[in-house]
Amino acid sequence: MSRSITQKPLQTAIALALASLGSAAHALTNDPASTGLSVAVDATHAATHAGGRAETPPRSPATEAASAAPVSALRVAQADLPAAPQGSAAPVTTLPTTTVTAPPESLTSPSVEEQKANLFQTAGSVGFVDADAYRDTYAFNLRDVLKDSPGVFVQNRYGQELRVSIRGSGIARGYHVRGLELLQDGIPTNSADGSGDYYQIDPIGLRSTEIYKGGNGLTYGSTTLGGALNFVTPTAYTAEAPDQFRLEGGSFGTVRASAQMSRIFGPLDALATVTLNRSDGYRDHAKGNYAQINANIGYKFSPRVETRFFFGAYIVDQKLPGTLSLFDALNNPTKAAASAISGDQARNTRTERLGNLTTIRFDVGQLDIASWVIHKSLYHPIFQVIDQDGWTYGVAPRYTANLTLAGMRNDLIVGARFFGGNTKADQYVNVNGNRGAQTLDSRQSAYNYEAYFENRLFFLPTLGLMVGAKAYRDVRQYIDYGGVPGDLNYRSTSAAYSGVNPKIGLLWEPRKDVQAFIDVTRSADVPDFTDLSQTFGATSRFVPLASQHAWTIEAGTRGKLDRVAWDVTAYRSLVRDQLLQYTTNPDVPAATFNANKTVLQGLEVGASVDLLKNIVATGDRVTLSQLWNYSDFRFRDDPQYGNNRIAGVPTHVLRTTLGYALTNRFQIAASLDWVPTGAWVDYANTMRVPGYTLIGLQASYLLQRGVTFYVDARNLTDKRYVSDFSTVTDARTANTAVFYPGDGRSVFAGMRFAF
Repeated sequence: MSRSITQKPLQTAIALALASLGSAAHALTNDPASTGLSVAVDATHAATHAGGRAETPPRSPATEAASAAPVSALRVAQADLPAAPQGSAAPVTTLPTTTVTAPPESLTSPSVEEQKANLFQTAGSVGFVDADAYRDTYAFNLRDVLKDSPGVFVQNRYGQELRVSIRGSGIARGYHVRGLELLQDGIPTNSADGSGDYYQIDPIGLRSTEIYKGGNGLTYGSTTLGGALNFVTPTAYTAEAPDQFRLEGGSFGTVRASAQMSRIFGPLDALATVTLNRSDGYRDHAKGNYAQINANIGYKFSPRVETRFFFGAYIVDQKLPGTLSLFDALNNPTKAAASAISGDQARNTRTERLGNLTTIRFDVGQLDIASWVIHKSLYHPIFQVIDQDGWTYGVAPRYTANLTLAGMRNDLIVGARFFGGNTKADQYVNVNGNRGAQTLDSRQSAYNYEAYFENRLFFLPTLGLMVGAKAYRDVRQYIDYGGVPGDLNYRSTSAAYSGVNPKIGLLWEPRKDVQAFIDVTRSADVPDFTDLSQTFGATSRFVPLASQHAWTIEAGTRGKLDRVAWDVTAYRSLVRDQLLQYTTNPDVPAATFNANKTVLQGLEVGASVDLLKNIVATGDRVTLSQLWNYSDFRFRDDPQYGNNRIAGVPTHVLRTTLGYALTNRFQIAASLDWVPTGAWVDYANTMRVPGYTLIGLQASYLLQRGVTFYVDARNLTDKRYVSDFSTVTDARTANTAVFYPGDGRSVFAGMRFAF
């Protein structure tokens, strides 16, 4: 699959990265701060990281003098003793000098503690997932990362394909990303039109995940209905160990191997993670092969200037099992759809990602300049062969500062983003998974221009006012070159979307580790090309759609008191022109339409309590955790559907976990996932899927230092259930072979080595 690709986007992205480095170099030449402290600290950490002794490189006299003060600051000397009287022969007692090594610091790689501190200064609902929480489990896709996060609905389809919905985002999207912004290390990974995949996110290649619900993603410039997910990868400064390796296997012919290596060499640090995974899948024709590479290289020009490059390469070869009727999904769940086999349906992608983050710290504030370029090719035989090749590129400067205004603490964030993309989008007749006659020759282009700010003024020591806004203009251009049977004519169409999304909120911190908040935000979701390019007969056409807008009010509290921790939020969104989808044919991508008025409201509850502590050993505990997502999503006085519930998400989703932990030596936890009543399948509310209960068990044991064995058993009762489905308008008249069966009983086990 070869074709010539214009290099202009790549050249643009490289120029942006070089511009970032140029800014860094300029700051370096104008920064008189010495680098002695940085060298001393880095060398010490390098010795620890490499398991050897650090050697400090020779320094010039000027550098030696400049670094004397910082290095002396690392030493804790004796307290001044009273001077002996003159003429006294009493000797002066001198205590030995103690050297304290400061922990390494990276401007572009904050610690988990720093991430949490910054995240929970948001006047709104946010969440945080430390990778340690699932480190000793079989974490294959994002459900394994996000399943315990309040307000996040995650359901598997097959392989790493799943539905992620936050507060109704993408509620009817039967595939891929809708209404969520995905970032990796603060840099967008979505395509320029807002679409995206979850395939490039490797759960075991993460250090943490930040969850910004709704308009709370404004801190990175996101104001979609669902918000933003920021996946943070480790660096040599934050990795658990310099060398890590894990080998796993289990049900459905699953085998996975992953290796990670990191090193620090003075001002230079590097880390690389490689993961290989293959599985036959629970269902027929569901074999998947994944290769994921994530790497980063950082360099400190000075204590105030640092740059970091991120590299990613992702290979996905995933067979598609298709959707089934409800009867087959519950009675023949391993079956593949006949059309999936005859058309050898698959989703094969090749993605390469290059990003740069350059940070410059001033006397007041800090400037982060992000730039990125992503190349992605897609070969996707379904009802037709979808053959695409495209580039996404962008730059995003972001300034943050902790100020004092009239004696009051004031935190400021100001940023801008430009990102665009061009995709060659062709379609062919599917001949047993191969290209037949061409049916579409088109080009999709998207350009986004955004500016935003967020200000947090603590006018009382425990009460802060947050205000912010984002102004945006997004352009979508579509060219159909024609010249193929059934689509002879050239057509060019474009649509532009613009607006301002404000936010205002209050954050109250009555005591340490306890917060309450209330805020109002406006969100906007611009249609992507999956929405705008819809199938008609044997080809596709551009369908103009309005952007989706919503006003959301939320109020909540989070915190921890003694043995109890909680995170509770209530929200209500009034939505206009919500982008919903319905399936006309199980093999054809669903059509998108704008609903008139809808109301999305609910309750997000997460809580845990340490029931018992110090039972058989000091530090052990028994913990009970509960998750409850209540979703009440409805049409509002719709001429066709009245006040019906919107199909796609169940009203109640509960997850209970009871676990025992003996520090990090031994852990075991039983989980219960309960959906009392399944979701509606159609907007007419005539058909719904059955509810279900799933039981799981996880355990891990530290065999010796750095070696851990773990086992992860799922759906122990082998319950047959529907995991996900595509929505339809009216199940009484529509084709309802739209269901994805959930996986049956499975057991996975692995060994993890850290050294």
